[in-house]
Amino acid sequence: MRFMMLMIPKGYESAAPGTVPEAAAVAAMMKYNESLQKAGVLLALDGLHPPSMGARVSFRDGKPQVTDGPFSEAREVLGGYWMIQVKSREEAIAWASRCPASDNEVIEIRQVQELADFPADVRKAAAGLQDMQQQAGSPPKH
Repeated sequence: MRFMMLMIPKGYESAAPGTVPEAAAVAAMMKYNESLQKAGVLLALDGLHPPSMGARVSFRDGKPQVTDGPFSEAREVLGGYWMIQVKSREEAIAWASRCPASDNEVIEIRQVQELADFPADVRKAAAGLQDMQQQAGSPPKH
């Protein structure tokens, strides 16, 4: 089972462009990341720039509309994520519980939908998805 662990740092929604974590926090997080890697459960991980450097594309009446960050209505935003592969939701919770997060951070755990989770008509509509996923994980060919 794949799970995405989403880091939600309170206050990040209003962080200025270029805001980065302190070196000590990064060092502690790297130890945690290494433990995920050594256990063989880590599939991917990334930190995200603050929303003030982002954009949102909404689709009012089917037409794309771009809004530059920061986003005034945002109460919680993502600061980063881990993609892990474990045997159960409980194991994902156990890994999230080991994270050296600070008092202002929350980790949301969400199971990734697998094609096998869907009925036959949905699997048929998603024909080719697994090939796309495999190609997306491949390094670019130059």
